[in-house]
Amino acid sequence: MTTTTAAAGTKTPLIPPSTHPYADVIHRLEAGGSMLPDTPENLQQIIGIYKAYAVPMDFYWRDLLYIAERVFLNPLPAFKYFISQEYLDLPNSYAGDQASLRIWRGGEKAHPELLEFMAKGETRAMPKLLHHLWHDRVNMEFAEACMQAMFWHQGMGGRFNDYLASEAYRANADRAIKAYFKGNLVMLGLYKLFPEMFIEKVRQLSYTANLGLFWEVMAPVFFEMSDLYDEGQLTSVPAAMDFLVNGIFAVAGRPIYHHVFIAGECIEIIPKSEGFTWLYEAALPYVEAVFYRTSPFRGTKSYNAQADQVPADQADFHYGILYADVFPVGSAGIPPTLLMQDMLHFLPPYLQELYKQHRRGEEDQLIQLGITFQRSMYNVTSAVIQALRCALLYPLDDTNPEHLKANRSFFEAQMDRFLRPEARLADIQSQDYR
Repeated sequence: MTTTTAAAGTKTPLIPPSTHPYADVIHRLEAGGSMLPDTPENLQQIIGIYKAYAVPMDFYWRDLLYIAERVFLNPLPAFKYFISQEYLDLPNSYAGDQASLRIWRGGEKAHPELLEFMAKGETRAMPKLLHHLWHDRVNMEFAEACMQAMFWHQGMGGRFNDYLASEAYRANADRAIKAYFKGNLVMLGLYKLFPEMFIEKVRQLSYTANLGLFWEVMAPVFFEMSDLYDEGQLTSVPAAMDFLVNGIFAVAGRPIYHHVFIAGECIEIIPKSEGFTWLYEAALPYVEAVFYRTSPFRGTKSYNAQADQVPADQADFHYGILYADVFPVGSAGIPPTLLMQDMLHFLPPYLQELYKQHRRGEEDQLIQLGITFQRSMYNVTSAVIQALRCALLYPLDDTNPEHLKANRSFFEAQMDRFLRPEARLADIQSQDYR
């Protein structure tokens, strides 16, 4: 923590040590560190899993935008996961030579490893439909579950959710619905009978676009971190966290919008001119809804009020990766099993070798990578906490004790969320947690 030099030449704390149960973690945050301890293996694990996450994420964001902008209100969206070549070639705004802010030095189109997996999967080259029916594909259901968590919890910062209830949004959605079903008397008739059902579906599609635009940023961030690690330029967990913090501020103002393309016309359901931004309307709601809250797998918990198996207040939901028990599904937080399966295809060789050395080796790689992912998301959450502290409070090297107390109170309030027994913050402090 911050200190000052006394007359005798010794360093004296400007404020007393924290008495919080997670005091060691708080002091580490005050020193500019992460909730995740800084060890070479932790760094190796989180960077490797960021790379394994970024490849399917490159599919997620492209298909989410394809669904929000092209599939739209198709009443039978059987082929919504069959992304068009146009969207596979869609330039990432933060990669490639055309990017005004280039985060990743790689190309702007779909990642080569992703394209290779889409062609061959775990089996062999075969038509897309066979891969899909065999479930030998990227699990887009995970991406949609994240979107549904954001849509269900709602109201977690920014003005995005408020706008979805506005008359301006309703007018834009109405225009898009009527344009999409132009000439379809049956669907237009149903819209007239059940307008709220259609508007609510458009709201969900707006969250689909929101998440797609969020992940369009994160994929090149994770790709670049992997490349920097391979080049020996990312050498500590705090350095990895700082890269994320700097990335958050670099893209904080990226517009969040929802456009739909119908018969060659672009209809702006949420125009860029509304001023919604990546940080407040996408990133912070995502972290809250997906890292912390989410919801139980169907069948693992009862939503019956008398059963008292889920919190009465949505804000108290604790089923995200930060609370997940990766071993028995549904006992506490919920592990992202579909994502874990996706990441398994793209593990760097050094992570594969690491997993072979521990527990049951290749037999429980999914468990080990799930716990690695949990470690990595605690590091991402640390970056968000540090970014919020930087934006709302005071520098870590501030010499004003009152300012340092304000920072301390902020960090302690964040750590209070991990006091519940399901939290895995205590577990990730040990390298033996695998």
